[in-house]
Amino acid sequence: MIIEKVIGNIEDKQDIQAFHIEKVILESDGLLKRIQRVKTDHGTELGISLSPNSVLRDGDILHEDGNNLIVISVKADDVLVIRPVDMMQMGIVAHMLGNRHLPAQFEEDSMIVQYDYLIERLLKEENLSYTRENKKLKQAFRHVDHSH
Repeated sequence: MIIEKVIGNIEDKQDIQAFHIEKVILESDGLLKRIQRVKTDHGTELGISLSPNSVLRDGDILHEDGNNLIVISVKADDVLVIRPVDMMQMGIVAHMLGNRHLPAQFEEDSMIVQYDYLIERLLKEENLSYTRENKKLKQAFRHVDHSH
């Protein structure tokens, strides 16, 4: 079966308990690949061929047939969750990490970056508030093109 478009997201489905769900389990960087071969946790083989600029998200529905769904499920990532206690700390964190061009995600009062022992050491040295977590992210980290 070839999947050419995402037909929805499981978060928007009503009465999800009524469905049988097969999962395509991906590493978060797999969410950025628009062309790939995958296998569900039930052994169903799929080809994914999405249009340019399409990006997969955790919970995306690839196929629906009656009460059967095939859904993207992303694995948890090893991340640093940084929670600055005030604007001063936020400025320090943004400056330190911005100079390294690290991709980041933001949720409520926290900044999330992929785990890196050098970044962890830097956060410790600066006595900044953070935790190391295995966290399931809705989107993959995306590197930004830049020039100086």
